[in-house]
Amino acid sequence: MTHPAKRLQALALSLLALCLTTPVGAQTAPEGAKPWPNKNITLVVTYAAGGFADTRMRLLARKLSDKLGQPVVVENKTGAGGVIGTAYIAKALPDGYTIGSGNLAPLAVNPSLMTMLPYNPTKEIAPIILIENSPLVLSVANSMPVKSLPELVALAKKEPGKLTFGSSGIGGAHHLSGEMFREIAKIDIVHVPYKGGAPASTDLMAGHLSMMFEMGYAALPAIKGNKIRPLAVTSTKRLALLPDVPTMAELGVADFESYNWQGVIAPGGTPPAIIRKFNAALNEILLDPEVLKQITDSGSQPAGGSPEAFAQFIASETAKWAKVIQAANIQPQ
Repeated sequence: MTHPAKRLQALALSLLALCLTTPVGAQTAPEGAKPWPNKNITLVVTYAAGGFADTRMRLLARKLSDKLGQPVVVENKTGAGGVIGTAYIAKALPDGYTIGSGNLAPLAVNPSLMTMLPYNPTKEIAPIILIENSPLVLSVANSMPVKSLPELVALAKKEPGKLTFGSSGIGGAHHLSGEMFREIAKIDIVHVPYKGGAPASTDLMAGHLSMMFEMGYAALPAIKGNKIRPLAVTSTKRLALLPDVPTMAELGVADFESYNWQGVIAPGGTPPAIIRKFNAALNEILLDPEVLKQITDSGSQPAGGSPEAFAQFIASETAKWAKVIQAANIQPQ
C-alpha cells in the first residue's frame, strides 16, 4: 500500500504539472469546475439599442463569441446617460461572465458632475480595453459669415456673447468640447443644451445655432449635403472621411483634443487572468477588417492596447474634464 505522504506528494506534482500546461483562463477555475469560460457571457451596453454604442458592441460580441467559444449575449441597461448600466456592471459578480461598454461620460465626466454617483469608477470598475476614439467635428451654420476657424474666433471676440453652440445636453462630449474651446480660445460663446443631438443638429442646419461640435458619423450627412460648414476636427490627426478638414491644433488652437470614446470594462475584482484573456481576444478583433471598417466608416479611430493603458487613459480624461467643468463653473447635480 502506498504511504499517504507519497500519495500527497504525487498529487502535488500532478497539480503543478497541470498548472504549468493549462491555458491561462482555466487557471482561474476552482478545483472541480470547468475551465473559464464554460457558459454564456453577458455584455452590458449602457445605451439604447440601435445607437452608436450598441451597434459597435453587438459586432464585438459576435466576434468575441467566436474567439472564446461561448455565446456573448448583449443586454441593454439604459438610463441616466449611461450611469444605470455602468452601475449594473460595477455591482455584478466579478466572475468573468459580465462585461460591458465603458464610455466617456459614466467613467470620466460624471465623477465631476454627479454628487451621488452609484459606483466608484476607480475601485468598482476593471478596465479591459479602449476600443475606439471618436473625434468631433466643429461645424458652423451656412449662414455664418466665416469660412475658417481663425475667422470664427475673430468673430466671437468681436461679438462676445452673441454666438451660440448647441449640444445634446449638459456634460456630454458636445457640450464639454464647446466649453474647452471657449476656455482655450478665450472667447465668450453661449451654450444651448438640447434633449439629444438630433434636434441640436436640426437647428444648426436651420441656422438657429452658430456652431456645434458633433460626432463624425452624425455630422457627415449634413456636411456632404452642404447643409453645414465643417471648420475643424478635434483629434490630433485628420479624419479619413474628412481629409480636407484640419485639426484644431493645426489651426492654432493648441492643446485641444476631444473624443467621445468607448471601451470594454468588467466589474472590479474580476480575476486578472480573465481580464488579460478578454484583452488579448479584443486586440485581435480590432485587427478584423469588418470591425476596422465599421469603426472608420463611423468617423472613429480604432484604439486597442493593454488594460493598464486604458486605466491610465481614463484617469487622464477624468482629470482633463474636471478642469474644464471647474473652469466653466458647471455645478454638480
